[in-house]
Amino acid sequence: MRPALAAWLALSLLLGTGAQEACGDPPAARSQSVAAPQLSPEEQLSPHMPESLRCDACQAIAFQIEEQLSRAEQKVGRKALKESDYMEVLERSCSQGWERLSKMCHGYVGERGEAQVYEAHRRGPAALRELLCGGDKGPCARGKAGAAPAKARQNEL
Repeated sequence: MRPALAAWLALSLLLGTGAQEACGDPPAARSQSVAAPQLSPEEQLSPHMPESLRCDACQAIAFQIEEQLSRAEQKVGRKALKESDYMEVLERSCSQGWERLSKMCHGYVGERGEAQVYEAHRRGPAALRELLCGGDKGPCARGKAGAAPAKARQNEL
């Protein structure tokens, strides 16, 4: 039986048949799409970020800042950056031509200060997101529109 199987496999490979006939066509790749949020005409023309998107926008900004600062640190061997270097990276991160996000980014960095933003980055991505987006008045504060839902608490005894 083994020689017959080997011969069939060899012929199938040479002739280019067999696997597709035996197994069928490969499964089609799944595609996913996400629809853009529906903005009112006023929101479309406004230079400001709609309230419902501010938390997501802030987290996108935090991600971009984290990425840019991490790349800059990799170039110097994962050491802490000099003040002039991280200020340049933050300016470049916020000036990527994102229109609304650029204004928000400059606002967040300006409100907190470049040194505080960089210190939060050094503590990790969660610390940076908390500094920029969290807190009582941040765009992701509980109870605000567009804010991430609070995690359910476990029953405590």
